Amino acid sequence: MISIPPMSGRNVAVMGLGRSGEAAASALTHSGAHVLAWDDDEACRQRARAKNMPLTNLMTEDFSCITALVLSPGIPHSLPQPHPVVSRARAANCEIIGETELLARAGTSGVLIGVTGTNGKSTTTALIGHILDQARRTVQIGGNLGVPSVALEEVGPGGYYVLEMSSYQLELISTMVFDIAILLNISPDHMDRHGSLRGYMSAKERVFNGQQLSHTAVIGIDDSCSRKLFESFRAKDGALTIPISGANRATGGVYVEDGWLVNDIECREERVMNMAAAVSLPGIHNAQNAAAAFAATRAAGLAMPQIRDGIHSFPGLPHRQELVAYINDIAFINDSKATNASATARALDCYENIIWIAGGQAKEGGIEGLVPWFERIRHVFLIGEAADTFAKTLEGQVDVTLSGDLETALARAMDMALVEKKTEEKFGTTLVVLFSPACASFDQWRNFETRGDAFRAMVHKRAGIDVHEEVATPSLNQKKASP
Repeated sequence: MISIPPMSGRNVAVMGLGRSGEAAASALTHSGAHVLAWDDDEACRQRARAKNMPLTNLMTEDFSCITALVLSPGIPHSLPQPHPVVSRARAANCEIIGETELLARAGTSGVLIGVTGTNGKSTTTALIGHILDQARRTVQIGGNLGVPSVALEEVGPGGYYVLEMSSYQLELISTMVFDIAILLNISPDHMDRHGSLRGYMSAKERVFNGQQLSHTAVIGIDDSCSRKLFESFRAKDGALTIPISGANRATGGVYVEDGWLVNDIECREERVMNMAAAVSLPGIHNAQNAAAAFAATRAAGLAMPQIRDGIHSFPGLPHRQELVAYINDIAFINDSKATNASATARALDCYENIIWIAGGQAKEGGIEGLVPWFERIRHVFLIGEAADTFAKTLEGQVDVTLSGDLETALARAMDMALVEKKTEEKFGTTLVVLFSPACASFDQWRNFETRGDAFRAMVHKRAGIDVHEEVATPSLNQKKASP
């Protein structure tokens, strides 16, 4: 656990006792701070009491004597409207920060690597951490992925913290400066929280706050918003700015061309590796993730062979185009992390013969943006709140079955896939049953992890696969070019 000496002896409020809030309260107590912790949910308060965590009702507490309010990222501080505790803190001129900011104030000697973007940040964070670990560097991975920042271990001089940073977390940092900051892409998301695309972009851009000539900024150029940001940063005197792309030449940066990862940071256009060898990183979006990881670890001082070996051996992450079974020449893919249409587009772009399971709690824009990929889809099984709305978008273009819940959808999709494999002599490419919801999970599941775990378990149960069995990795003949 990280120690935060500047907070010793100070009164610090912690609002929200989920994963990050609990970690913040524990780290602050460990650092000698007087912690005043609270959560609106009685179940969270009971869990805190069981851990002997001090509780104070922040709705009535006097904030004039409190140094800072550490706010959990899921609690709104501005839009759609500030939480009442936030309003009380502001009225008393009390600083409002997030748990990740505490890591910056701990005075750690480790190198800080921050990764953000609408999609791909978890995979890129894990991939960077894996490459550094395989190169025998001391590294801790966390933030929005897995372990909260202040619950990580001290890495010491020469070590690395690789942190996934959500827009919510970035809004709550003030002094944190990332030595290497990565922005993968930007597409509309969390509009209710940020108010507009511009507001969302402003939150994401904070990953570059405070960077100077000694720092590195890695920016994707595969979408218009990020590309404009790159052009703006390149025109400034500041951090070394490296463009990355999964589909286009990025002069002076890292990109994938004709299936090859190319390093042009030193303006030599060196081929690093054939991305076909990175079986856990399919598709153009993962090509961009690999380019970002290469740029970051190259900036961290690793040699090209070390980076190549790390990318090649990366095992992938659960719920991100995770191959959960390969049954009778049919691949079953768990892409539960795809909580918006943009993320699902990345999955649809990887395969040609798809039986698609989608639906849940829809986000703004629905699946209108997925029309270019409809020709790859043989049938869609829809679940959850979004089913009727999605069916209207798909009407006349793709055959649809309203299935209600995931278990029913999977049963029907599996039955259809098995019949089609028997009646067709040759597919040409692998038939894929793809669970990529393009929706949040909250209508039927606690989170995308629970939803993805359930899909995996259902597939294994229906196929009679023991959970300890290895899943063979087939050649899925993934598409490498956008439509």
